Amino acid sequence: MNYRVIKENDLFFLTDDKGNIPKENDYGLGLYTKDTRFLSKFDIKINGKDPILLSSSADENYEAEILLTNPHMEEDGKLILWRESVEIERKRLIYDGVLYETLKLKSYYPKPVDFEISVHVDADFTDMFIIRGFQYGEIGRRTGEKVTENSFDYFYKGADDVERATRVQWDRDAKSVDKDGSIAFDFHLNHGEVETVTFSVTPEIDGKSGTVIDPEKALQLLKTSYKEWERDTTKVQTDYKPLQRLVDRGIMDLRVLLTDIGHGAFPVAGLPWFGVPFGRDSLIAALQMLAFNPEIAKGTLLTMASQQGTKVDPWRDEQPGKIMHEIRYGELASTNQVPFTPYYGTIDATPLFLVLLSEYTKWTGDLSLVEQLKSNVDAALNWIDEYGDQDGDGFVEYHQESSKGIANQGWKDSGDSIVHRNGDYAETPIALSEVQGYVYQAKIGIAAIFEVQGKVEEANRLRHDAEKLKKLYDEKFWMEDQEFHAIALDKDKKQVGTLTTNPGHVLFAEMLDGPKASKVIEKLVSPSFFSGYGIRTMAEGEAGYNPMSYHDGSIWPHDNSMILLGMSKVNHQSDANTVISGLITAASHFEYDRLPELFCGYGSKKGKAVNYPVACSPQAWAAGTPLVFIQTILGLFPDSLNKVIHLSPQLLEEMNELKVDKIKVGEGHLSVHVRREAEETTVEIKENTTGYEVIQK
Repeated sequence: MNYRVIKENDLFFLTDDKGNIPKENDYGLGLYTKDTRFLSKFDIKINGKDPILLSSSADENYEAEILLTNPHMEEDGKLILWRESVEIERKRLIYDGVLYETLKLKSYYPKPVDFEISVHVDADFTDMFIIRGFQYGEIGRRTGEKVTENSFDYFYKGADDVERATRVQWDRDAKSVDKDGSIAFDFHLNHGEVETVTFSVTPEIDGKSGTVIDPEKALQLLKTSYKEWERDTTKVQTDYKPLQRLVDRGIMDLRVLLTDIGHGAFPVAGLPWFGVPFGRDSLIAALQMLAFNPEIAKGTLLTMASQQGTKVDPWRDEQPGKIMHEIRYGELASTNQVPFTPYYGTIDATPLFLVLLSEYTKWTGDLSLVEQLKSNVDAALNWIDEYGDQDGDGFVEYHQESSKGIANQGWKDSGDSIVHRNGDYAETPIALSEVQGYVYQAKIGIAAIFEVQGKVEEANRLRHDAEKLKKLYDEKFWMEDQEFHAIALDKDKKQVGTLTTNPGHVLFAEMLDGPKASKVIEKLVSPSFFSGYGIRTMAEGEAGYNPMSYHDGSIWPHDNSMILLGMSKVNHQSDANTVISGLITAASHFEYDRLPELFCGYGSKKGKAVNYPVACSPQAWAAGTPLVFIQTILGLFPDSLNKVIHLSPQLLEEMNELKVDKIKVGEGHLSVHVRREAEETTVEIKENTTGYEVIQK
């Protein structure tokens, strides 16, 4: 369905494109915080009739604007209201835990008109797991309502003994307020006259809530926070407008997805259903943002460290040192009916935590954060060796323990994603290709940090372990007949030989020797993988291939971005640019020039990228993908530990100029301008206050 969603920090509002939450809907529309729906009905009518939609936009992310008008109204031959006489504008925003919506009514009828606007509200306090049909269980009950002349309060006592409430307020005298949640207002307007009514909706949990302020002040404060975000973020200018729009959209989408639960801002996974901390998703999105705002990586690392596993708990798939997969805050989680408090069923978040820390350190030189996270780093490394490698074969593998957990625990976590070439599903324990790359990259990266800290013995041990893994991976995962790596090893240590993108992530780790890296890249940009719009998750022609599937032939922008970083790292810039150009073309087929979470893997011969029906949008690691485009085009990889910056720019064929200013590296900034004239490309370092040497390839 077409929906509109706005978010600020931990509160988001999801409606249909008219701005309504109809009482009965299958999509879970509502106002949510802490995985609970605090508003389950919110619609407007004019003289008891549904308005007609004119336009609907939420391209600003922090503010939505919806334009409606009245249908023609006549009764027994008597005119009630001529069609399109009244313009109804709905403007909404969220600030400091409060939703504000202003209805602005303007008459275009040549004579005075009288009409009624009614608003209908309700709150069911339903847990998100129940709304999405994933779980059912013991729940609480609504304990009452309170009605006044200008407010409605709904109260709920959960099975977790948490008291929840929703307060709906309005700033105009109402004609009537009914206990069923209907509020009616009379309007009398002359031609061109405008009147408004503003609603505020405030969720409350155990007596804690946001504070209602003047909505204009809330809007200004919100705009100020966005301006601060823009000020602190790397600036990009290019003559290739489709890329410019995509980067601008990505930066703004990432801002709306930022949340702070007490340890600094970090990106939640995506809207509408994944607006919570996710280990893998948040870590990868922060990794994508390093060239634009490395402070987000710091907030992400501190948030993940705060929830690091401390014990063996099969119900949560928890083990000491393990980084979480996902945390939820609703009634079912609080009563332990679901294991997401947090849930640890992810095989890749722990090595990715170490990868992000090592890459963050390369960008910033911030060894103080490494010191702050010392115990977390040690615990994560210990988890990799002790718990990650369950059978001591040298590979990190997963196996679900929780009865309500996730079976496949890599990023392709659907039940059909790890499939043999004969169509059989692989059985766990499963060792994924990309996870071995993450482990290698983590150990090499942390070893470099340890060496700078004077921990030479620990650094040497990690490098030895990494080299051993590199050799073992080459022996066990390489498929000579396909000149490609298997996606995984199954419980019997047999190769799961289906051709997928997973081995492409290993390129970024630089774990492959040159010839094999080239073979992997050659396959990934071949027609079986590359659709013209991006690299498919699974190659066309494989037994499990399905262009409409979630993980078996669809195209995920973030998946492509991880491959792009690797291509650039190993100096395959032309291949990387081919993929980037395809994804930019695909983005033009989606609303707001926005790359969605995923889209179908049909080839570009169809003439248009095909939507995946339930993709999140905006989604953090999809929004971060255009930022990776810029880093990849520049071939930019700093190393603050050795005080050098590697740079190897190659412009897309469609562009002739790229200016990237105020890239934060170390304690300074780098600004790079790349220009192509008459087939000659020039690279100009406009600013370098880092004190580091720039090495151009």
